Amino acid sequence: MTPQELKNSILQQAIQGKLVEQRPEEGTAEELFERIQKEKQRLIAEGKIKKEKPLPEITEEEKPFDIPENWKWVRLGEIVVKTIKRGKSPTYIAKSNVLVFAQKCNTKAGYIDLSLAQYLDEKKLANYPQEEFMINNDIVLNSTGNGTLGRVGIYRNSDNPNNYPLVPDSHVTVIRVNKSIDISFVFYTLKYYQPILEKLGSGSTNQTELSAGTVKALLFPLPPFAEQKRIVAKIEELLPYIDRYEESWRKLETFNSRFPSDMKKSLLQYAIQGKLVEQRPEEGTAEELYRQIQQEKQRLIADGKIKKEKPLPEITEEEKPFEIPESWKWVRIGSIVELNPKNDIDDSLEVSFIPMAHVADGYRNEHTFEVKKWGEIKKGFTHFATGDIGIAKITPCFQNKKSIIFTELKNGYGAGTTELSIVRVVNNLMLKEYLLWFFKSAYFIDNGVRSFTGTAGQQRIHKDYLSNCLFPLPPLAEQKRIVAKLEELLPLGERLK
Repeated sequence: MTPQELKNSILQQAIQGKLVEQRPEEGTAEELFERIQKEKQRLIAEGKIKKEKPLPEITEEEKPFDIPENWKWVRLGEIVVKTIKRGKSPTYIAKSNVLVFAQKCNTKAGYIDLSLAQYLDEKKLANYPQEEFMINNDIVLNSTGNGTLGRVGIYRNSDNPNNYPLVPDSHVTVIRVNKSIDISFVFYTLKYYQPILEKLGSGSTNQTELSAGTVKALLFPLPPFAEQKRIVAKIEELLPYIDRYEESWRKLETFNSRFPSDMKKSLLQYAIQGKLVEQRPEEGTAEELYRQIQQEKQRLIADGKIKKEKPLPEITEEEKPFEIPESWKWVRIGSIVELNPKNDIDDSLEVSFIPMAHVADGYRNEHTFEVKKWGEIKKGFTHFATGDIGIAKITPCFQNKKSIIFTELKNGYGAGTTELSIVRVVNNLMLKEYLLWFFKSAYFIDNGVRSFTGTAGQQRIHKDYLSNCLFPLPPLAEQKRIVAKLEELLPLGERLK
């Protein structure tokens, strides 16, 4: 149950007479209602309030739920001492001695904020009889607009420390109830009714209105006065517990929303630190694998199939960011792969052109693509073959881990945008899936962000970041076991989203 559902449940119990017990010695709502009507007739006779036409009788079919026998269904307009109506459309001025109460003063947070009020042109004061000025304990009901319709608050003199005269604007309905009614009980009842009031609004989609007539006719479950007091006391006893529950709920919701991504981040970190699977001596060492890769790269350079690269800096002990197993080896990425390979492609060859928008944060990207001739798009674009890894290098795509293994490319070739760096493994001596998960790790992304160059609107990883980035190299067989374990565990986190 959400905090709001719990709060609604308590308010529902309250207005149905189920939150506290009934006590015969407290009298009945019928007796209370008769006293209110006598008081109303006296005020009418004295000219203090206007006589209004009677509201419709309440039928059995209208009553939305059962209430205790000593309660009474009434209409809200029958228990007020001032006609329920909306304020006037004001004429504003930069500064005056009279404030205008607007809907925004009745804040979503549940308190009244008169710093949001504007000033009334005092030349228009003649349009406002004395009864229209707001007084202590007036209930304010927002009466226009989607999202705010039906929001209820209580205006108190303490909200107005400068004691400015205050009038409502035309988007606010003022409800001034008889002093024989507990103002807080009315407030909590209307709080429960807010979703109902929203549905009672009429008008266009963009500007729904809650008419004063609808508010007057609203059915109201009236308990004896003493019971109203006890209900309010019980609600206000429970509210602090709901607030604490809400705080815990929010923390849990935050945890639950973050858990899948945090789990993925932790699994990837464990993977690249050699903590996800055990090491097996029979699988050899990363040093042996590294020498194999270097020998193969030298052979391919000699055969003219890849270009010779300038030597990369030696790795110092100070650079190493974390401990790795003894059978692993710290290397620079540029030393074990081919970066942004140059393919000898004829201009007439059709290639799979893959715009950045089609690069998904997937494991093996089942991308869509356009087919174009290489000669039409080769200027300024990167080309790649089936099985190559593409890595975004600009913000925000880089932070969003837009790195993929390209598959299903026409004629084995594809073309991407200049926002992609291309990584090609050397004759399958590295597992490209292990590389891909490394490129999605927080370690790789966070260090890449720290290397960013360019303007705020178009930042990218440093041109040497990829080649110089330190890479924790495991033996090939262990790479395969790490990927298998990730493919087993990561879907569990996805199912928790």
